[in-house]
Amino acid sequence: MTSGQAALLFFGGLFPLMALAYMLGRRRVLAQEGTAPLHSRPGFYGWYAVVWLALPAMAVAVGATLLQLLGLASPPAPMILTASLLVAAGGLALALRTLRPSLRARNIVEGVARWLLLAASLVSILTTLGIVLSILFEAIRFFQAVSVWEFLTGTTWSPDSSFRGGAGREGGGDAQFGSVPLFAGTFMITAIAMAVALPVGLLSAIYMSEYAPKRVRAAAKPTLEVLAGIPTVVYGFFAAITVSPLVVQLAESVGLDASHSNALAPGVVMGVMIIPFVSSLSDDVISAIPNSLREGSFALGATTSETIKQVLLPAALPGVIAAFILAASRALGETMIVVMAAGLRPNLTANPLEDMTTVTVRIVDALTGDQEFDSPQTLSAFGLGLMLFLVTLVLNMVSIYVVRRFHEKYD
Repeated sequence: MTSGQAALLFFGGLFPLMALAYMLGRRRVLAQEGTAPLHSRPGFYGWYAVVWLALPAMAVAVGATLLQLLGLASPPAPMILTASLLVAAGGLALALRTLRPSLRARNIVEGVARWLLLAASLVSILTTLGIVLSILFEAIRFFQAVSVWEFLTGTTWSPDSSFRGGAGREGGGDAQFGSVPLFAGTFMITAIAMAVALPVGLLSAIYMSEYAPKRVRAAAKPTLEVLAGIPTVVYGFFAAITVSPLVVQLAESVGLDASHSNALAPGVVMGVMIIPFVSSLSDDVISAIPNSLREGSFALGATTSETIKQVLLPAALPGVIAAFILAASRALGETMIVVMAAGLRPNLTANPLEDMTTVTVRIVDALTGDQEFDSPQTLSAFGLGLMLFLVTLVLNMVSIYVVRRFHEKYD
């Protein structure tokens, strides 16, 4: 029996037992209702029986799984399944024996629910902490082999130079890990994307919240949000096949030389992709402003456009800035569009018509190569990931500060 089959049988047997426990617990306490008043509603006694049945069974299953993951023991799946269901039956029997009208079932069930919610929140926190530590430890190994100063200020990224030199090929030499070209390409493409997404997204949000009729808004907003559900590989195809040749043709028409793998095409397409992030969040923020502010502005003789410029946008500024920063963080982490339309060459340039690459692309390239995992070429992915994490962390901290600093409270 495989682990997947065992899990299916476990939950397939546990859920019917939970339903049975709920009915038995509820029925048992209702049968005793005439002897003494019930402390809680009958449903809580049913959930009390469910708690005593489910939690011990899940504890056995989780404990056995942890023993297998840690290599301490390898109990067979049928044994784990049998032990879990037996413990569940024992817990149900114990719950039915302890049920009585004076039992504070509501307090016990709500306490268990509170602890389950706490555990769910801790899962996300511990997952984030695990991600940070896994990146940090490997990045420390990388910085033990490569100077931090060289990494932060170097203008040449060529991690495979030593390999080419050892193979007797042209361009060999010491490996260089200057990350400036990568971050320059990242910020360049992100800036182009934001230049497209911010005005279009904000103006779309203003139209939908202040000008659009209800029917138009009901149709336009979901249609606009569909852009967020399109796979990034589709955007990559669109950027490489349609937008990039168009950029080359437009550049040639004005006498400029543009590469087919340029930074402008993925930047524009990425901007289209993140328009829903800006428009939807900005629309919600603007719509949440009390109507009393609009009515007061109209009462003073202001037009709709003046009300938007002088009243609504200043009031919605914290939320709009937070939406902008969230969209920028999304653009910083994009990979597929850049791979397909901008190329892989680390190129330190201010010309968006040339090819360049980003940090996330080089991370993928480093982790999918044939180098050993403990080589500087592979560990460089963790150094880049740590720097990118710090950049996004700073952006999020700025967003939180702006929201708290300029937040307006309305009665």
